[in-house]
Amino acid sequence: MSVIKTPHEIAQLRESADLVARTLAEVAKHIAPGVRTSVLDRVAEDFIYSHGAEPAFKGYRMASLPPFPSSLCVSINDAVVHGIPGDYMLREGDLVSVDCGVELNGFFGDSAYTFGVGDLSPEDIQLCTVTYEAMELGIASATPHGTIGDIGAAIYRHCNNHGLGVVRELVGHGIGSKLHEPPHVPNFGSPRRGRRLRTGMVICIEPMINLGTSEVFTESDGWTICSADGSSSAHYEHMVCVTPSGPDILTTFEYIEEIITPPYRMKALSYG
Repeated sequence: MSVIKTPHEIAQLRESADLVARTLAEVAKHIAPGVRTSVLDRVAEDFIYSHGAEPAFKGYRMASLPPFPSSLCVSINDAVVHGIPGDYMLREGDLVSVDCGVELNGFFGDSAYTFGVGDLSPEDIQLCTVTYEAMELGIASATPHGTIGDIGAAIYRHCNNHGLGVVRELVGHGIGSKLHEPPHVPNFGSPRRGRRLRTGMVICIEPMINLGTSEVFTESDGWTICSADGSSSAHYEHMVCVTPSGPDILTTFEYIEEIITPPYRMKALSYG
């Protein structure tokens, strides 16, 4: 699919984006101490199928790895992304990053949100807040005649100013009739450098930020990526369409934020 989407394609992507947003909210209802991460995965999978869609992550293949076995990526504490749901039981104070993808009528939706289980440490609350703000700043940079570098520079600058580690091995991406399409959208870069943004592009902006080092390693399961120093990690992701009037966020966190309570309810910035 072209990196420039037609109005019809954008409308289809908006429907997929809405479903993935509602799926994350359904998962949010079940995040509590004592709940196994496999339960979260089952909740998401049932919800996706019940709405006539397919889980985008289940069976996903990458290089020589076995197919991804689950409908969600559930990454706990120092896990950055691609955590495989299983027998782990959530505990008070855990950070839970949930990444979800759906395919609806041939179009994909993709979004992520980091939840707190009970009371978080002040450091983890700050990590979540800054990561969310960085995503918002990156989104605000997604304008016609801007560049991919503008997005990455905005994200990196904000996180670096707060002493956080910006993971470089993992990036955002285009999305359409495939889950991952061009262009890559790194969370670092230089202003006015890189691919020029154009009206009709739909991209996923998703900072993955560590409390400590930016370095990561891959667990023995071949999928789960963790911070190298064991520090906490946060991950937020929105699907964004570039329009003449500014960024149009196709996904939403409003469904989630009807369920969770402060201080984990992040406030969106204004693009006006």
